[in-house]
Amino acid sequence: MSYCVNCGVELDASAGECPLCNTPVYNPRELESLAASSCGDGGKRRPESPFPREKGQVETVKRKDLGILLTTVVSSTAVTCGVLNFIVFPGALWSLAVIGACALLWVIMIPFVIYTKQPIYISLLYDGAATAIYLYILTFEVGSREWFLGLGLQITLLVTVIAELVTLCIRKLPRSFLTVSLYLFTAVGLLCVGLEMLIDWYLAGEIALSWSAVVLTVCIVLDIALITMLSRRRLRNAVRKRLHF
Repeated sequence: MSYCVNCGVELDASAGECPLCNTPVYNPRELESLAASSCGDGGKRRPESPFPREKGQVETVKRKDLGILLTTVVSSTAVTCGVLNFIVFPGALWSLAVIGACALLWVIMIPFVIYTKQPIYISLLYDGAATAIYLYILTFEVGSREWFLGLGLQITLLVTVIAELVTLCIRKLPRSFLTVSLYLFTAVGLLCVGLEMLIDWYLAGEIALSWSAVVLTVCIVLDIALITMLSRRRLRNAVRKRLHF
């Protein structure tokens, strides 16, 4: 099995040139014989090598440049929609939703592009705060703040706290595929129960678990299975070998 020296595509054994980039195919032994024969001619000419003289390589994009690009795109989108709303459609504040979404997207991409040294816990707090602010901005378009104070803010706080706890467990406790799965299943169960409790209390003023209890039961069963596998070394190793992790 051979490959093209220029583009890397797999070549047929009888191929004389690459079917993709038309680079000639040479046998390394033929090059040696050509070199030896050229030396016999007094060393006046050397066979041309089929290998590319310069390696084509695209320059890696710097995070700073990518951050500037994304910031420019997000900010220009927010400003353009704001101006369009003010000049063309002044009757509704629809641009607030777009501006808030742009600001939320910019905050979320800070630890990935703009400032990578920011602690993950601080990033999650910023994300939660930005989400709460975005929901508050939407109240101006909806015309009511009751849903924000009674439900939206609580759900944002719940998700932020659970995300912080899962991150803390992954970073501070033993970390493997099984343990991370244990943390995530536990978080999903707690999140679903918390969501239904908040929604029931907001809509009916009482708590009656239904669908979240089913999700929690499934998560508990999975957690018990994971804990059993983690506590038994031979069982844990067998699962790792079969799942290839």
